[in-house]
Amino acid sequence: VTAAQRVLLCPITMGLVLQSLFLLLLFLLGSCLHPAAAFPKGCYSSEEEGLKTFRCSNAQLTEVPRDIPNDTNKLYLDFNQIPFLPRDAFRDLPLLLELDLSHNAIARVESGAFQGLAEHLHSLDLSSNRLVSVSKDAFSNLKAKVNLSNNPWLCDCRLQELIRAVELAADSSGGIVCDSSTQEEHVGKAFLQVIADTDFCNVYKRTTDIAMLVTMFGWFAMVISYLVYYVRQNQEDARRHLEYLKSLPSKQRRSEESSTISTVV
Repeated sequence: VTAAQRVLLCPITMGLVLQSLFLLLLFLLGSCLHPAAAFPKGCYSSEEEGLKTFRCSNAQLTEVPRDIPNDTNKLYLDFNQIPFLPRDAFRDLPLLLELDLSHNAIARVESGAFQGLAEHLHSLDLSSNRLVSVSKDAFSNLKAKVNLSNNPWLCDCRLQELIRAVELAADSSGGIVCDSSTQEEHVGKAFLQVIADTDFCNVYKRTTDIAMLVTMFGWFAMVISYLVYYVRQNQEDARRHLEYLKSLPSKQRRSEESSTISTVV
């Protein structure tokens, strides 16, 4: 290569080097300013057995994280401090198959919390939380097998309706134990064992019916008592008025007697 050629190649080579450095700098800046995924600390995405998995186990979460990849198939939010599940909490996860919410502090599940998951979700784990009472409407149209064990359940008609509305996960029914109950003798017993002998909803209905009958009887008794008092009071007033008329002169008495009789009739 001649000196003239080297002179011509040098600027070209320098330009290519500078261009490469510039592109590399842009790439690095882009990576810093726009990370590939803004996941909460302790969360990461992976692929397990061909399924896209998002794990946030033991990540000290206090709410369901946003920006979960919408193609996630398995979501693990176990061992956190999530206190409740709001409506549409998982609305943007139409391909979700498994959802693990065990070992949290969930005490409330709003109606519609699992909206959008009915078609594909086949496993829902809510074990080891703080659930006392949940409406069956929160699980409306959900076909997943649900684990509700190890929660401080109140055994009543509401829980009975919930259990009948969902499909329980295998071997989880024995863990649904009465922490409190409308009937004290059920505390500490497995709920499915209790409802084999007790229909909470029928007991509640009978109690409600009895209360309504007692209330109606009370109102009826009050009306009858008032009518009896009213009639007796009028009779007493009429008697006193007749005695008064008897003490008057006969002509005036006859005139007022006929007036009194007409009024009474």
